[in-house]
Amino acid sequence: MRKLFMESNQQSRSLLTATMASLVIAIVALVLFILPAEYNIDPSGLGEKLGLTVFNEQGKVTKVKPSMAGQQDSVILNIPAGKGIEYKLSMKKFTKATYEWVTDGGSLYVDLHGEPKGDKTGYFESYTIATSNEMKGSFIAPFEGSHGWYWKNKSDKDIQIQLIFNGEYAIEGLK
Repeated sequence: MRKLFMESNQQSRSLLTATMASLVIAIVALVLFILPAEYNIDPSGLGEKLGLTVFNEQGKVTKVKPSMAGQQDSVILNIPAGKGIEYKLSMKKFTKATYEWVTDGGSLYVDLHGEPKGDKTGYFESYTIATSNEMKGSFIAPFEGSHGWYWKNKSDKDIQIQLIFNGEYAIEGLK
């Protein structure tokens, strides 16, 4: 009986040791890999060195800046393989924006759409939905709010876009 109790006690100790080791490994993985890749939080700096923070570049929001009338703005965006990003402009009702974008080779799913200012229901109105490697056009905002593009990269390689636009807006940037 004593032998059985000692074996049970040793098994409990082994189980506790394995649980504690698993917990330590999970915390290390969270801090070094998951936080940088998913939330762009990189307390150790290792996530950036390993290239993990690029997975969350679409989560960075640039400052809103007003555009000068007639000014042309341009941005180069990276759409990671299998991911999607949004780029938005804040526009008043009935203002116009013209745009042109082109990829570095691959085709992307795109939804050019707008979301009314202050809407909490999740409503959005699509103006153009397509799969393409380039697009050129213009639109007039039917309501005040956030208007822009959602691109989805369904390929297994990152794709870059050069977006050139002008009109009456404030740049919200990546969403």
